[in-house]
Amino acid sequence: MTQEFARQLAELSFECGRQVAVLLGREGRVEYVMVGDAFSITLPDFKRVRAGAGRFRGLRCIHTHLRGERLTQDDLTDLSLLRLDAMVAVLVDDHGLPDKVDYASLQPPDSEGETITRHDLMSPSLLDFDYLEWIDELEARFGEAQSGIAVDGKGERAVLVCVELGNDTWADERCAEMRELARTAGLAIVDTIRQRRPRPDPRYLVGPGKIKDVVTRAWQQGATLVLFDRDLLPGQLRAITDIVEARIVDRTQLILDIFAQNARTKEAKLQVELAQQKYRLPRLAGQSEGMSRLMGGIGGRGPGETKLEVDRRRVRDRITLLERNLKDVTRQRETRRARRKSEGLPVLSIVGYTNAGKSTLLNRLTKSEVHAADKLFATVDTSARRLRFPRERDVIITDTVGFIRDLPTELVAGFKSTLEEIRDATVLLHVVDASSPQLAQQVEAVRGILAELELDSKPEVLILNKSDRLAPDERENLAKRYSGLPISALNGEGIEEMLLAVEGVVFEGGER
Repeated sequence: MTQEFARQLAELSFECGRQVAVLLGREGRVEYVMVGDAFSITLPDFKRVRAGAGRFRGLRCIHTHLRGERLTQDDLTDLSLLRLDAMVAVLVDDHGLPDKVDYASLQPPDSEGETITRHDLMSPSLLDFDYLEWIDELEARFGEAQSGIAVDGKGERAVLVCVELGNDTWADERCAEMRELARTAGLAIVDTIRQRRPRPDPRYLVGPGKIKDVVTRAWQQGATLVLFDRDLLPGQLRAITDIVEARIVDRTQLILDIFAQNARTKEAKLQVELAQQKYRLPRLAGQSEGMSRLMGGIGGRGPGETKLEVDRRRVRDRITLLERNLKDVTRQRETRRARRKSEGLPVLSIVGYTNAGKSTLLNRLTKSEVHAADKLFATVDTSARRLRFPRERDVIITDTVGFIRDLPTELVAGFKSTLEEIRDATVLLHVVDASSPQLAQQVEAVRGILAELELDSKPEVLILNKSDRLAPDERENLAKRYSGLPISALNGEGIEEMLLAVEGVVFEGGER
C-alpha cells in the first residue's frame, strides 16, 4: 500500500464521514469497495473466493478509522474468520489525512494458542514493501505447521466438535466413540473442540463464540471436514454451513456413511440408501457445501425455490423406488425365514454393541468367513448359518447389525426387515466387549434398543467376549457381576463351555 493510496482513502472517508474499505487482491487490484458508517463497516460474503483448504483468502482489507482508534475486536474476528491476508486500519487525523497505519496478520498458533500478530503503528509509507514475498513466506509457515500436526488415521483431515449438554454423564464416552467412528470412516482427526452448555444453541448447537473458534481452528489445522458428535437440526446445519467453509458432518451422517461403506448385499445397500435419502430430504434447502462426500450431495444452492423443489421431488421419487425394491427383497427374506421355521429348528440371534466381536464369534462357531474387522459397523448384512451343538442338536444362528447408543431412527426404520430376524429368535446371544471401559453403558444401550423394538422379553445369554484381554480375577469378577460367560471368539477360549450353557437354555429351558 502506497502513501498516496492511503491519503486518497483517508480524504474520501473524511469527506463523507463514513468508514471506507477496499479489498485488494494479491496483485493489488481492487476487488471490493465498501462504505459503512462512522464507527464500523460490514464486509461482504465472499466464501467462494480462493477457498482452498488451509489457504489464505488472497485478499487484504484496508479501511479507515475516523476517530484514531486501533483495530477493533470485530476487525480481528473478520481477519480470522475470513482468512484475510491482512487487516489494515488507516487512522485518519482531524484534517482528513492518514496519520498512522495499524495492521494485523494471522500466524500459526504459538505456545499460548495465539493466532494473530499485532504489528506496531507505523507511517503509511513503511507499508510499501514486497507484499507478495511477505505473504508467500507467511503461507509457507502455515503449511509447515499443518504438516507437523499429529493425526488419528490417514484419511481426510477433520476437526471433531464434542458438545456436553446439561448433566451429560456420557460426554467423554460419546466423544471417544466419535473418534472411533471417524477412524472407521477413514478420517484423520487433527483437533478436538469441546464445549459444555446447559442447552443447545438453536442456531449453531455450540455458542456463537465457539463456532468462530471452530472456523479458525479448522483452517489452522488444514481440515476439510468438521464432525459434530450430536445430530444437527436442518436449520443448524444450514447456519453452520454458512459460516464454516469446511464440510459439516453430524453423528448420523457419519454412521450412515460407514454403513454405506460396509454394505455388501443388495438388501443392505437398499436399506442404507433409503436411510440416507430420508435423512437428506429435510436438509436439502440451501445445502450445496453441507452435502458433503459423506452425504452424497444432491443439487445445490440453486437459483431459488424451483431448483429446491426439483431436488426434493427427485429425492422423494428415489425414496419411493427404494421402498418398492426393498419390499421385493424383503419378500425373499420372508420366504427364507418361513422355510427355516418349517424345519422347526431353534434360532439363536447374536446381538450386541458394534465391534463387540459378533461376526468373529459366528465365524468361530460355524467355521464360516463372514466379514469381520476391528472397526465399528464392520457388519451391516445379516448372516444365517446352521450350528450343531456338542450333543448333536442343530440350531440356526444369525448375526445382526451392531447396535450403538442413540441408533439413528432412519437406520432403525431402514433396517426394519433385518431386525425382524431377531423377532424369530429362541434365545439372544448378547455379545459384549468385556475389555471395554464402557461395558456397563454398552450393555444398557443394547438392552434399551431391544426394549424399543419390543424384544426385551426374549431369553438372553450374556457373552463376555475378548475376556482374554483381562486378568483372571477381573474376568471372574465380571462373570459373576453380569452372570455372563467369558470367552474369546478370536482364540476360542471358553467356547465349549459357552455352547454347553447355551444348549441348556435353548433345549432344557435353563436360565443364565
